[in-house]
Amino acid sequence: MPSLMIAGTSSNAGKSIITSAICKILAKRGYDVAPFKAQNMSLNSYITKNGKEIAIAQAFQAFSAGIEPDERMNPILLKPKGNLKSQLIVMGEAIKDVSVKEYYREVPKLMKVVENAFRSLEEEYDIIIIEGAGSIAEINLYDRDIANIGIARIAKPDIIIVTDIDRGGAFSSLYGTYTLLPNDIKDLVRGFIINKMRGDTSLLNPGLRKIEELTKKKFFGIIPFIEADFPSEDSLNLEYWNNDGVVGILRLPRISNFTDFEPLKDISKIVSLKDSLKDLELLIIPGTKETISDLKEIKKYEMDARIISFAKDKPIIGICGGFQILGKKIIDNGVEYGKAKVNGLGLIDAITEFREYKKRTLQTRKRVTGNAVIVEKIRGEMVNGYEIHMGKTRSKNPIFEDDGGASDDGLVWGTYLHGLFSNENLLKALYSYLGIRYKRKKDDSIEVLANKIENILDIDKIIQCMIN
Repeated sequence: MPSLMIAGTSSNAGKSIITSAICKILAKRGYDVAPFKAQNMSLNSYITKNGKEIAIAQAFQAFSAGIEPDERMNPILLKPKGNLKSQLIVMGEAIKDVSVKEYYREVPKLMKVVENAFRSLEEEYDIIIIEGAGSIAEINLYDRDIANIGIARIAKPDIIIVTDIDRGGAFSSLYGTYTLLPNDIKDLVRGFIINKMRGDTSLLNPGLRKIEELTKKKFFGIIPFIEADFPSEDSLNLEYWNNDGVVGILRLPRISNFTDFEPLKDISKIVSLKDSLKDLELLIIPGTKETISDLKEIKKYEMDARIISFAKDKPIIGICGGFQILGKKIIDNGVEYGKAKVNGLGLIDAITEFREYKKRTLQTRKRVTGNAVIVEKIRGEMVNGYEIHMGKTRSKNPIFEDDGGASDDGLVWGTYLHGLFSNENLLKALYSYLGIRYKRKKDDSIEVLANKIENILDIDKIIQCMIN
């Protein structure tokens, strides 16, 4: 089956969003299309219907293609942790923590996993749209670059290289990237896309002609700078968050799954461990890849005292690791941090224990049963979410059936449910509590984006390249 690879000159060039748009465009044209990213590094993940963990970007791309996310679409996921280690997730299952050197020793075995996943998808779909990672021309990694050179040699896809002109140096990035590629990969390149263009595109014409002359490859289009609601993969995206909201999201050093809070972007702001909480009406403590390490950081900057003081008259919500931090005690039997017993913030009567290197990963639907602030407005209603966590928590006062816990006064509560703020009933209750008018957001961002990109890119030529 034909395949197309969207490669980049750098990280953040727009590969993920262009892949999503092309998946949507081809699906609308009647093709059975699936996304694929051989190896992703992201702290924001998604749980499939069968309980497998993949990067949220590939889940979004699958939905754009009109199909259910599948662990084969992202066979290798790395979730960065502290101490220069990452959690290695293979075909949706957490295997172990690895250093960079340990990971590279796994590459030959992982390449077989990648190939099997790709071949399996190839049998089921008309077209596979492959997203590369970072720059395709990481010359120091060619022998072990699973996400770019490795998958390109397996799939033999038609390759389009994307560059971010907003960063500057677009033409040199494109030419340099193409020139540095191994000859067998260079032969697969069909052309280029310039992304995030601001202003008059005709100003680029001399440069376009020169690159086409030098490489004998064509430009498929120039995409303007488009604001799009696409799930963040990288914590660098937090730098562009709104800074005027009344909901504070605590930026933990090892923050994870912060896409949970993107539905709150318009009313929230990122709060560092050094910041005051005095201008906030609500504080959220998010998930973390290392609960005890981030709890220690909270105490180091005396944020614990500020949080406890805040909780006297204003609400605090903890999600996953944030829920664990709000409890009385965390006991680690050498699973996540090392053997340790530490006191949490003590705002919820709950104790968390890490007993084994095993994650609980599943989609779930729970009834609201607690009387805590905000959720009391929707008591008896259902909410959807998904769990991704190690450790088990015993709580005195659960609020979503057997999940979560709340303080006696209901001002502080926590839960293991990710994706909670994507539930419209809960979102409305939160807005109501804050006295802010809730406006329902249209869930058509990928449709709008795909239509714009379809009018810009030469999709017919792209399809012709793949089929011929």
